[in-house]
Amino acid sequence: MSSTRNRRPSTNVTPNQTPLLQRRLKTKPALAVIAVLLLGNILWFISWLIPNKGQEIGSDEQVAAIDGDVITRQEWMIAMEERYGKETLQNLVNETVMEKAAKTYKIKVTDKEIDLELALMRSAQDKFDTAMQNLSAEQLRQKIRSQLILDKVLTKDVVIEEENVEKYYEENQGLYNTKTSYRTNFIEVDSKKAADEALGELKNGSDFTVLAREISVDSASASLGGDIGFLTENQENVDPAIINTVKSLKANEVSKAFKLDNGHYGIVQVQEVLEGQSFTYDDVKEHIERELALEQLPQSVTPEAFWSEFNATWYYGESKKEK
Repeated sequence: MSSTRNRRPSTNVTPNQTPLLQRRLKTKPALAVIAVLLLGNILWFISWLIPNKGQEIGSDEQVAAIDGDVITRQEWMIAMEERYGKETLQNLVNETVMEKAAKTYKIKVTDKEIDLELALMRSAQDKFDTAMQNLSAEQLRQKIRSQLILDKVLTKDVVIEEENVEKYYEENQGLYNTKTSYRTNFIEVDSKKAADEALGELKNGSDFTVLAREISVDSASASLGGDIGFLTENQENVDPAIINTVKSLKANEVSKAFKLDNGHYGIVQVQEVLEGQSFTYDDVKEHIERELALEQLPQSVTPEAFWSEFNATWYYGESKKEK
């Protein structure tokens, strides 16, 4: 923004691993979701493209024209499949394989565990992390569920000494005391007049995200409908005027125009307010054990490693083996 700007387990955790573990605990949930964010959006888009009942995909229906050159629905769909179809199908197969693995290995993932991962993700994400942007709550929870199943399967036989878990919790309690955060949409314009005009449009029923795409001079957030993620108090590299304004708003409220440090004017909309939380040792014990266990595994494993076990086949071949 211009103004804000397979695996082989071992049983012990050595002290000199703590910095790496801290980085993993702070970033891993968000990174896991980033990996599937694009796929979730593509899946939604492709489902939107599917023709109505009775209309064939191979239709010659015109979907665009440039100087008289027509692009047909058939050409459109073929291009979508070639560019995104493989990734999207792979994501669907992976999610199904993980559900099969949960049943086979008697793995349970509770809503409480997903809630914890969400809370930790929101507190640890960088200020413009797009991990959760453009994913519905249901999509996000499913992504986290699949990742938790995979992690639990991989670490089910790894033993972590409780003293190591306790030590890590004591040394990193800041990770488990989350601040109140505000999921925020933002519009930046270059004058007070433009800001007042934008507020008038919003008052007359214009959609904030649509307006952000149309008029915001902050290109990074404008492309996302103004979404700048979850902001917390005292967040670095974010204009203090934005933080001070969102703190005064409730969910779904739109601010008045306010001046930014760069001389421009901003308007914010708070989508959601997540109250800060403090997690006890008992709350996060299993989470820490699992993360420490994952650090003991020498190589990254993805759901594709389980495809052959569950006889997964797909359009692009008999099976997919992990590289």
